[in-house]
Amino acid sequence: MSTQLGTLEELPLDYRDAMTDIAVAPLWPQMRKVLPHNAPIPVTKPHCWSYQAIRPLLLRAGELTPVEKAERRVLFLVDPGRGPGAMQVSPTIYIGLQLLLPGETAPAHVHTPSAARIVVEGEGGYTVVDGDKLPMKAGDLILTPGGCWHDHGHEGKDPVIWLDALDLPLFYYLEGSYAIEGPLQAPRNRPDPSEVEYRASGLVPSRRRDKPAPSAYPMMRFPWDRTEAALRHFAVHGEGGPIELDYINPETGQSCLPTLGFTAMMLRAGETVKPVRKSSSGVFHVISGKGYTMVDGKRHDWKAKDVISTPVFAKIEHHAEEGDAFMIRIHDGPLQERLGYYEERPA
Repeated sequence: MSTQLGTLEELPLDYRDAMTDIAVAPLWPQMRKVLPHNAPIPVTKPHCWSYQAIRPLLLRAGELTPVEKAERRVLFLVDPGRGPGAMQVSPTIYIGLQLLLPGETAPAHVHTPSAARIVVEGEGGYTVVDGDKLPMKAGDLILTPGGCWHDHGHEGKDPVIWLDALDLPLFYYLEGSYAIEGPLQAPRNRPDPSEVEYRASGLVPSRRRDKPAPSAYPMMRFPWDRTEAALRHFAVHGEGGPIELDYINPETGQSCLPTLGFTAMMLRAGETVKPVRKSSSGVFHVISGKGYTMVDGKRHDWKAKDVISTPVFAKIEHHAEEGDAFMIRIHDGPLQERLGYYEERPA
């Protein structure tokens, strides 16, 4: 039964002043704001960021600010629903585009938020995570989980740019966000685990079943060439429905980070995909292809390297044009599942 709740203005001024003096406030005027009926009311506004528009500004940042004065030379994406300066594109997701020029290194640090990188362009970049040197190739997903030391370097000839995705807004809200700096790491003299222990899907190193994996995050790099090949094979031999593959921890089968999930997607040329409405917010990074996405009835045209954000329970339609399209969806489904409230509703 819906009831019209009382407003703050209906209360006498002396009563309101008395509450302010002792730092209390009435709940009922804000009840529908914090507990709306049937579904949340998102602050997040859907948006599409053009990589073509951002790239010149990012390259100019390389001219204006040396990496030593920036630590991480990044332009972050701002949610239009939260206004200028908001370091988030959804309640829990921060997205930035980071530039590293040939010969540069970004200093080592460790921080409480978890991060992932999706390489956008360039060759010769690398990330060292807890001693593993991870080459950065276009489309690769590279993890830097919270509590893991990481630094970046560039041994190539052209600028390297990657997308950063962090659960930074969550840690900032919890007042738990901080970083510690340290010296550059000496990488181990061997390929990273994606090329050794976890070279093939479905295979993990043989060990005693009562002995856990040596790391909570055994695989930090997911090469895009293998991911695209798997999507194309799935498109031919799958059982219908969306062509999507989740990035997981190969030892546990769970999401590769505790609060953020990553899903590789393929849209066939001319195909329209209407996913179910999800309680998780999402960000779509376009690896390749061209098309448009309808978000709650509004059209957002995209092409390779663009980024699209979607709020909770958004009604989404993806349309691929001019050939197959590939995306990686970044979302906070794993966090919601751990909190016990993840939900899906019909499209």
